[in-house]
Amino acid sequence: MNKLKTFSVVLVASAFSAQAQDLDQAKKAIDAEQFESAKSILKSIIKNKPSEGAAYFTLGNVYLTQNVDDSAKVYFQNGLSASDDANLNYIGLGQLDLDKKDVAAAEAKFVLATNDMRRKDFEEYVYQARAYMNADNPDYKKAIAVLTRAAIKNGDDAQLQLSLGDAYYGDGKQNEAYVAYRSAFQADNSLLRAKMQLGVLLKGAKSYDEALKAYDEVIALNPNYGPVYRELAETYYKIARNKPSQAPENYKKAMGYYDKYMSLTDYSINSRMRRADFLILIEDYAALEAEANKMTELDKVNPRIYRYLGYAAYENGNVDLALKSLEGFINTPTNKVIAKDHLYLALTKIKKGTSADGLAIDSLAFVSGMKSLKTAIEMEPLAVQDLSDVAKKLFSQKLYKEAAAIFEFGAKSPESTNFLDDNVYYGLANYYANINKAEGEKVDAIALQNADAAFDKILVASPSYLEAYLYKARNNRLRERDDLMVKNYEDYVSKTMELGAEEMAKPAVKAKIIECYNNIAASYANTDKLKAIEFFKKTLTLDPANNYATESIKILK
Repeated sequence: MNKLKTFSVVLVASAFSAQAQDLDQAKKAIDAEQFESAKSILKSIIKNKPSEGAAYFTLGNVYLTQNVDDSAKVYFQNGLSASDDANLNYIGLGQLDLDKKDVAAAEAKFVLATNDMRRKDFEEYVYQARAYMNADNPDYKKAIAVLTRAAIKNGDDAQLQLSLGDAYYGDGKQNEAYVAYRSAFQADNSLLRAKMQLGVLLKGAKSYDEALKAYDEVIALNPNYGPVYRELAETYYKIARNKPSQAPENYKKAMGYYDKYMSLTDYSINSRMRRADFLILIEDYAALEAEANKMTELDKVNPRIYRYLGYAAYENGNVDLALKSLEGFINTPTNKVIAKDHLYLALTKIKKGTSADGLAIDSLAFVSGMKSLKTAIEMEPLAVQDLSDVAKKLFSQKLYKEAAAIFEFGAKSPESTNFLDDNVYYGLANYYANINKAEGEKVDAIALQNADAAFDKILVASPSYLEAYLYKARNNRLRERDDLMVKNYEDYVSKTMELGAEEMAKPAVKAKIIECYNNIAASYANTDKLKAIEFFKKTLTLDPANNYATESIKILK
């Protein structure tokens, strides 16, 4: 799931006022992820005491958590006019600048927020660090630097240690995160989020059983603490992905815990969207479509619902609804469009352009789909990892040219987990796209050259994949590069011989060796008849009844 944005619930200086008590309640609701309840409390505080700048700031942060930036900005700006703690709102506005990648503007606002800090104040630093962590492009190292400054003033504060734990975790420093979370819980044993995060660390380390035990300890302290059930849901999702044979059972558990989480938080449109995000994770698109329709009833104008409708409609085979929903969502300038939106739009265009029998794709539809794919990958390069199955399906439908165009994305992305697999298929797709050309139709020399380069990548990364030598040889035969073809076939034979007699005796391997000998012999037929006969005789040693070798020797003699 997308990182859940959180922010510290440190109480500000006016802790003894009635408003501060209400603010504390709002922050507890936020920590429990009961965001609608928190918003209601905060709006009441602002109405009754508009001078309470911390209430504006906290409410703005709730809206940031829910990705409602316009409302967040309004409350931050209004909070600047408050007489108490107005400076905090500069931090909220600074995070909005970070989301726009305007770091200079953000840091200027952070300076305004911290200019008048007293010697023992540190809360502003905690909030500033949260802004760095919760931005669309998190900067955990800056968060750690800011929190380190804060720790000089009050290193034992539970919220500061919790924030440090989150910063270290985001920066990949697991040991330091563990120490900070443990310190936070030791400083305040009512801070269940810190204890829960110890389980999150274990989940991240794939110690799923230990993570489940850690969550059980949280539940033993407070069975109504909602966020722990979300973590349980996500952990069972990870277990399902790790154990495909038990996936249905674990997906069911995951969904059960997610529904428990929902029951302890709220059923607002925003929480339903979080549930929809989880349904995408577990690939329950029938349930996603039902959830999207329910959300439409609750809020007919919320644009994000059309993202879910688009995803679900595509997966459920309704390409017209998918196209309408996704284009409507993407083409609305105020929407926060992500790479996955363009990815689904691309796949929808391609599916819509595919013939009913699956044997052809309209060229204009495919070009349009490829344009959307490129946009998705520009936004998120690792989106290529979601394309392999799509391209493999096209490959199975013998749409080799189109499959190659999609495999190419992954074949050029070394950081992708599918890098080698995509290169294999990219090479094969380019080869098969050219092997059955109509009489008189030229092969695509560039495609075959790309295939050759793909097989070279495979041999560098996985030298034992000897099939690559065979396909390089076949490619070069199509390219009429006999010199390269011979070398590739010879490499295959020599590398296979190194594996020993048992390997050579396998029927499938023997057939490939015969292919090598016959093609090498044929390449010598016009230039060195004795060499050609030598290789045809090697074929007959393996297959005395090989008619091609027998007849060729007769002709050569």
